[in-house]
Amino acid sequence: MTSINIGIQEHDRIVIAEGLKRLLADSYTLYLQTHNFHWNVTGKQFRELHVMFEEHYNALALAVDEIAERIRTLGVAAPGTYKAFAELSAIEEVEGVPSADDMVDILTKGHEQVVRTAREVLKLAQQAGDESSASLVSDRMREHEKTAWMLRAMRENG
Repeated sequence: MTSINIGIQEHDRIVIAEGLKRLLADSYTLYLQTHNFHWNVTGKQFRELHVMFEEHYNALALAVDEIAERIRTLGVAAPGTYKAFAELSAIEEVEGVPSADDMVDILTKGHEQVVRTAREVLKLAQQAGDESSASLVSDRMREHEKTAWMLRAMRENG
């Protein structure tokens, strides 16, 4: 195996990659939920939610690729199976087809969970001086915070 010398200690690379695996699993699980809800949403807000969920799952599809490639850059194999994602993710699967309002609430909580996972990984990357991982994770946090805000706003009375 070729050694990796990118200025990050091997132990730190592995710890960061393990954190990124959890971020990848949360992101992929959220991607699946969002795509599922896109297919199955019904009700008065059908068109709005159908289109919005499509925007969200397309963004998540790009994000999971970026996260997986960063894991590989750190010299660690990226998880890529449902089983691995289920074991690593803090986001739980949803049974059945929830109401449109419940879908929005479930996705809000999912985006908030991704932010919490990202915060943990960000600390690891910052402590190791891994600016590339820190930048990636910080960008993901910002996107998920914004998406959670927008989803919460949909559910406010007014």
